[in-house]
Amino acid sequence: MESASLVPEAILKLVEKYEFHQAAYKRGQFNETQLRREFVDPFFKTLGWDIDNTQGNSELYKEVIHEDPIRIRGSTEFIDYAFRIGGSRKFIVEAKKPAVNIKDDAGPALQIRRYAWNARLPLSILTDFEEFAVYDCTKKPMPGDNAATARIAYFTFKEYPEKWGWIESIFSQKSILRGSFDKFVEGTKGKKGTATVDEAILAEIEEWRDVLAKNIAIRNTALSVDELNVSVQRTIDRILFLRICEDRGIEEYGCLQKLLEGQDIYQRLLAMFHRADTRYNSGLFHFSAEAGWDEMPDTLTPNISMDDAVLKKIIKRLYYPESPYEFSVISPVILGQVYEQFLGKVIRLTLGHQAKVEYKPEVKKAGGVYYTPQYIVDYIVSHTVGELVKDKTPREVGKLRVLDPACGSGSFLLGAYQFLLDWHLNWYIHNLVPVIAEKSATSPEVQALLPDPVPKTGKKKFAGDTSLPIYKSANGNVSRTRSDWKLTIVERKRILLNNIFGVDIDTQAVEVTKLSLLLKVLEEESEENVSKQLKLFEERALPSLHQNIKCGNSLIGTDIYADVQATLDNPDVVKRINAFDWVREFTEIMHKGGFDVVIGNPPYVRQESIKEHKGYFQAHYATYHGTADLYVYFIEKGISLLRKGGLFSYIVANKWMRANYGKPLRSWLKGKCIEEIVDFGDLPVFTTATTYPCVIRLKNDSPGTSFQAVSVENLSFSRLDDYVSQHSHPIETNNLDGDGWTLSDAKSQELLKKIQTAGIPLGKYVEGKIFYGIKTGLNKAFVIDETTREKLIQEDPRSDEIIKPFLVGKDIKRYQPLDNKRRYLIFTRHGIDMSKYPAIFEYLKQFKKDLLPKPKDFIGDSWPGRKPGAYEWYEIQDTIDYYQEFEKPKIVFPDIAVKPSYTLDSSGFYAANTCYMIIAHDLYLLGLLNSSFYLYYYQKRLSLIRGGYLRFFSQFVEQIPIRTINFSDLAEKTRHDKMVAMVERMLALHKQKADVKADHEKNLVERQIEATDKQIDALVYELYGLTEEEIRIVEGNSGK
Repeated sequence: MESASLVPEAILKLVEKYEFHQAAYKRGQFNETQLRREFVDPFFKTLGWDIDNTQGNSELYKEVIHEDPIRIRGSTEFIDYAFRIGGSRKFIVEAKKPAVNIKDDAGPALQIRRYAWNARLPLSILTDFEEFAVYDCTKKPMPGDNAATARIAYFTFKEYPEKWGWIESIFSQKSILRGSFDKFVEGTKGKKGTATVDEAILAEIEEWRDVLAKNIAIRNTALSVDELNVSVQRTIDRILFLRICEDRGIEEYGCLQKLLEGQDIYQRLLAMFHRADTRYNSGLFHFSAEAGWDEMPDTLTPNISMDDAVLKKIIKRLYYPESPYEFSVISPVILGQVYEQFLGKVIRLTLGHQAKVEYKPEVKKAGGVYYTPQYIVDYIVSHTVGELVKDKTPREVGKLRVLDPACGSGSFLLGAYQFLLDWHLNWYIHNLVPVIAEKSATSPEVQALLPDPVPKTGKKKFAGDTSLPIYKSANGNVSRTRSDWKLTIVERKRILLNNIFGVDIDTQAVEVTKLSLLLKVLEEESEENVSKQLKLFEERALPSLHQNIKCGNSLIGTDIYADVQATLDNPDVVKRINAFDWVREFTEIMHKGGFDVVIGNPPYVRQESIKEHKGYFQAHYATYHGTADLYVYFIEKGISLLRKGGLFSYIVANKWMRANYGKPLRSWLKGKCIEEIVDFGDLPVFTTATTYPCVIRLKNDSPGTSFQAVSVENLSFSRLDDYVSQHSHPIETNNLDGDGWTLSDAKSQELLKKIQTAGIPLGKYVEGKIFYGIKTGLNKAFVIDETTREKLIQEDPRSDEIIKPFLVGKDIKRYQPLDNKRRYLIFTRHGIDMSKYPAIFEYLKQFKKDLLPKPKDFIGDSWPGRKPGAYEWYEIQDTIDYYQEFEKPKIVFPDIAVKPSYTLDSSGFYAANTCYMIIAHDLYLLGLLNSSFYLYYYQKRLSLIRGGYLRFFSQFVEQIPIRTINFSDLAEKTRHDKMVAMVERMLALHKQKADVKADHEKNLVERQIEATDKQIDALVYELYGLTEEEIRIVEGNSGK
């Protein structure tokens, strides 16, 4: 039991009070309102929540929302409490009167789980104070679930004192801010039966795509593959849109369900789509040409056919009891994340016109699709859009133009749009509402506060618009307990059309972005409100976004056709390139200087996938490098699209800061006004991919002398803003090294500069003799064990000439003697005469199919053998002109390791491409490279990967500054000789440790190793002239 001193007095008194009156409360006369007021409110106040909004936060940022309205199967219901941090829901609580049996009644449990699961809230609480139940809402709710399903905690009021520590550690406001809630939730992920709503919807619509594609392909054999993709995508989008509108009360509940009652379902569905065209005016439903609208109407989908059985299966899955979804609760953000994954696959057609769904090649190469976490979107939006709306009016903000040039499913545009909706509502509440309380809507005082109207999109124009951009929702329509100011649908449309712009090369992504934004326009609206407002203004509900969201290649302009005239004669090439003319497509914006804000998460496309465009990039981008990934050009293009004073922010891979291919970008950015870089290192920001991201923000202004930077060490923060403000520090632009940027603080920067100037680059020190290991192209053929080696030598003794002891990266440990686990390499170098080695030639024949180099004229996606090259099938893949160097004494090290792992090889080992070698028997150098001093340097300079590993690639290692010795100086020579002696001792001690068996002997040797290590570190500090403070910096960083 909790110590009485740790349980708040208020909780003990509540327990005592309830126990005293328990019989009266359970008679049924004590209702939910009384329960909330007398017990639940004070319970959560004790947990630190501002239940009554005593802080006076705006509606958007109240910590607790009472009577949170939702629509369930056509009717409005209310969740008693939604607990929020920074305006985002964390968990919900449903209060029942004490007469309800929380423990055994399945109804209330299933209802709260359905809501929380659809809202992607991981935990929910069901309580009547007498009982307290916590539910894991990552488990998909099913109609037959009982009250105990997914319940992770249950106790009665008498157990509150005993359980208070657990309750407080998860549900108190402080615990949530500290991240304890999120850590608890993480512990439930991946358990059997758990599935988030986005995972479930993705599986659902992927199944729809599969069955629709197969059926439409069979029934419509004249369709091209592009037409098939469009038909399937539009059908899914339209059905989903109308079903969401039903649950939101904008369409009559069950409209789609009624289609199940007869035949010719698709024709009747088309009729619904046509009615939606007249109601919504969106490009989603655009079947006939209209004046002033240059978007081509859809003449494709009205002329296809599909089977009733396919549509019946889909529609049934949209309604209870087969459907677990409450579409009124699922946000456009969640749907956008679903579609981000959905767009990673595409429909292909076989020769027999059979449909097949498969990953897009670029997605397959990237290892899948990953969407940007919402907290990153919010951070980028608040520091770009948020900065530019400060001290502005809606009329001024109406001129703001926000762009995502690689918008994907629209996550950044949704984030920017939501921010602007919230900003406008807050501004009107604080500035307009007090005025309209005393003045009429047509008064000059009110009109001065209104934004400029946009041209009407309806068939009738409304002249002299003096309407207000907000309205007060009626009691009962939105909430039983409060009246809220809301933006009118006309105002939501105006903001969208004025402020939000996007481009993507993928036509399906463009349509999804439009869909997500249109759903956001209608969010929180009801049929009554929509009809009332649109009748007043005589226009349709939704805008057309064809002038805002466009399809094209953001990086390649139409001038490519002048460069490559032949492409004009190939429609497939033209379609694939999809060149985009920014001035033509956004004429007014570009003539005014460009966009105010450019934000996004450009695609992670490796340089190998953009070979055909490298010539264009080289001619058009100052940041070009032959091995640069695509995001490099997106950075330059994004900044070039900004007006003077505009703001740019992307989340991109951080490799540009250190990689060789980032050198032109680093140089180019030094001439820009960088405001901030937030480096996440190897942290799993994208849970499904390892991307090493950073957020970079710039202003289109004169170059700055410094910027703020932070290296994020963990993701346990509740708000990224708070973490950055607490841990950021200035970086002087002049201190940035062209060979690689580090975001260390000023003292560390000074130390790194001192190190850099204290020696010569390692590559120069060893006269360029740093070599890469061998890449065979097929290790299973060329790397053999001891048994195979002996067999080959027995068959032909000459085989021994080309069988070499072989190391891989994991064989190499710091100072330790080498053990290759009896692994050997068949070293058939280029030009070898295999007639001299018949046993090996016969052995390799079994792998011939896998060893053949890919012919240059091969056409197809899959070659079973190795990459193209000028080598014979029996030869190792890469030319190794320096193969004689493997026989010499050398320092070897793995390409990836947590810490420096250099050791000496005097046995002539050959090494794999996961190793490097320095051709030098230099024990002084070995001691330097393995020291804590250099661990510090590596951690600041080398690329970090997941798990804290460092990449010891030659392009980085060859730049390491090595302190040279003046052997004519006796003190210098003495230090050198001392280092050599200690390294010899380290090598001997590690050999001794490998040989001893008894634990106590190992411990004795380990203590000697540790002592010698410290002596080497001290000598290195002396060699480089480090102060006591600098030594503390080094050892603090290395964990000593």
